[in-house]
Order: sequence, then C-alpha cells, then structure tokens
Amino acid sequence: MTTTIDLEKFQENCLSLLDELVPEGLVITKQGNPIAHVIPYRHTDADLIGCMQGSLEIRGNLFSTGVDWQTGRKDFEFDSQS
Repeated sequence: MTTTIDLEKFQENCLSLLDELVPEGLVITKQGNPIAHVIPYRHTDADLIGCMQGSLEIRGNLFSTGVDWQTGRKDFEFDSQS
C-alpha cells in the first residue's frame, strides 16, 4: 500500500521520509490532490560492475585450497611436465 502525505508535512520531514522510503513509494498531496509519486531509485546490475574496484585485496592462489591432496593410490603417478 502506498503511503500518502501532505506537501507541508513532506517538506518538514523530507530527509527522514526519504531515508525510510519503501519500494511502493510515497504519494505527496497538495490540498488532497496527488502532485507527486516518489519512488526509490532502482539500481541495475550494470551499475554494480566495478563498484568495489580498489577495495579488495587478493591474497594467495585463487585456484588452490591450500591442501595437499593425496589420491590414496600407490600406482598413480603424476607427470607435471606433460
């Protein structure tokens, strides 16, 4: 359900109302007539690409668990040069 608020009350509490804005938005009225519908801005997935650039640090090998795995087979040999 969309919340409705009078323009004067919206002006008095604008910042707190915007901080608590629900997905359905807020209808602002003037003398009982709707004049605006404020809805939250929806970010697209494309907006997220690169948003954490420079804030992450990679430590170690991403492709290794750090565990030396043993097959348990004595007849198994791995040739690392092939």
